[in-house]
Amino acid sequence: MPTLRHHNASLVLDLLRVAGEQGISRLELAERTGLTPQAVSKITARLRTEGLAAEAGRLASTGGKPRTVLRLVPDAGYAVGLHLDRDELTAVLADLAGTTVATRTFPLDLGAPAAEVLATAAHAVRTVRADAPDAPRTAARRVFGVGAALPGPLDHRSGVLHRVTGFPRWDGYPLRDALAERTGLPVVVDKDTNAAALGLALRERAGTDFVYLHLGTGLGAGLVLGGVLHRGARTGAGEFGHQTLQLDGPPCDCGGRGCIEALCLTAVARGDIPEAARVLGAGAANLVGLLDIDRVVLGGRTVAAHEGAYVSGVRAVIEERARREGVTASVPVTVAGGGDRPVAEGAAQLVLAPLFGRAGEDGGERDGAPAGPPDKAVRAD
Repeated sequence: MPTLRHHNASLVLDLLRVAGEQGISRLELAERTGLTPQAVSKITARLRTEGLAAEAGRLASTGGKPRTVLRLVPDAGYAVGLHLDRDELTAVLADLAGTTVATRTFPLDLGAPAAEVLATAAHAVRTVRADAPDAPRTAARRVFGVGAALPGPLDHRSGVLHRVTGFPRWDGYPLRDALAERTGLPVVVDKDTNAAALGLALRERAGTDFVYLHLGTGLGAGLVLGGVLHRGARTGAGEFGHQTLQLDGPPCDCGGRGCIEALCLTAVARGDIPEAARVLGAGAANLVGLLDIDRVVLGGRTVAAHEGAYVSGVRAVIEERARREGVTASVPVTVAGGGDRPVAEGAAQLVLAPLFGRAGEDGGERDGAPAGPPDKAVRAD
């Protein structure tokens, strides 16, 4: 059964990834996956043939034959991550360990005709692929796919955009298929905040609840509940920026009034960072009260410009609400760092995570995403 083979290989690959350079033995792989030693031997033999795994040495014998230790080969393949923001495109190339090995930034007008946006995205993919480090020819620049992250709403399963806030002309556009045709690579599409939250969750490998709030040219949220990215039944979870805080407030690009995004960006535009942080904190406090999450992570280029002010401002509002409710435990407020780069890095993880059995909210295969170690990958020329 191909699906089962993919699942078992993903289990092994994930343990190799977590083990790092020191590696892990076949016996320990069998013990930790619950697979038979024979099954592990077959899987690791195939992974070695494909260049995804290699020997990392031998363990000292405790009686009997010394055990061979295996490790993941990070440069055996790569994924491209794209963050298509309203005015800028960030592209990264990440290896199998999730390490970013190349980054490029390009001007972008998300309001331009689709052909222009696709041309810029395809050029970014070609450029960042060419930046791949030198590697053995047997595995050189094997690219498993492209993850594309951009403002929502959208349907991540079909890769079709909805009425992207501020750019309703994208409604119904099949971005995944169009970009795949332009690049010749498998493509996965998701919201920018979901991509960033996924990347952060995989980096920490901890089953905690947190919210990632991204304030850049817009405002949105990525929710991680129980260590798993939460998209919702209709993939619409995380439209945080369009909560209404002021019924008669300023108009928002979404068509509503008094949205957190509109209030926040209006304050930013007039240079009132404390007010922007206070508004952001009010929304964050609502999420903390509603979901009882463990922490709040801030990100985005607007936050990066005044990290201290946003962290202290958001924390102050959350703590004030906690005092009113008699809650003594504080909710940490931290910064993801890197400005907009966590979105592009998380977009690469949209491709890589399924290889390691860590794909999305249900842990399973998504339409358009690799379900396990792919049978086909595309090499750079």
